[in-house]
Amino acid sequence: MASLFKKKTVDDIIKEQNRELRGTQRAITRDRAALEKQEKQLELEIKKMAKTGNKEACKVLAKQLVQLRKQKNRTYAVSSKVTSMSTQTKVMNSQMKMAGAMSTTAKTMQAVNKKMDPQKTLQTMQNFQKENMKMEMTEEMINDTLDDIFDASDEEEESQDIVNQVLDEIGIEISGKVWLFLPSSCASSLSFPFFNSLS
Repeated sequence: MASLFKKKTVDDIIKEQNRELRGTQRAITRDRAALEKQEKQLELEIKKMAKTGNKEACKVLAKQLVQLRKQKNRTYAVSSKVTSMSTQTKVMNSQMKMAGAMSTTAKTMQAVNKKMDPQKTLQTMQNFQKENMKMEMTEEMINDTLDDIFDASDEEEESQDIVNQVLDEIGIEISGKVWLFLPSSCASSLSFPFFNSLS
């Protein structure tokens, strides 16, 4: 019951108009078909009267045929007009929807602009940039420290490998290699024949 008193929207009105236009178009098509049928009948009657030599009847029927054909041509003109109205209605509906969408978008943008504080937004961006730079500096310092630690370990290991290789080349035993890396107090108390002979 409430739907009976509901206010019609633009879409509802356009749908009703389109239904009416389609109904009008169908009625025009039926009228044209009837006129075409009558036209054929008149043509047959004119031919029949011509065969019998009835000139007066031919003239009367010919005038009727002319009027009928004029009316048929009018149906084509009206049909074109109805089609044009239907197309125009659809175009207007599309334009109204686009205008509505633009209006809604404008209102949304206006609301966002009211809520947005340019100074606050700029401050937020500056703070983000500042904190991001701090984070990058901290990360760089940590990476440098880790690189120093691992590089030092690698260098010590590489240095030891080089010393061992050199000692191997000059024929010093492994015990002698170990002696090189012992504290001087311990090394002096150990007896290595090779180094005793060198001294």
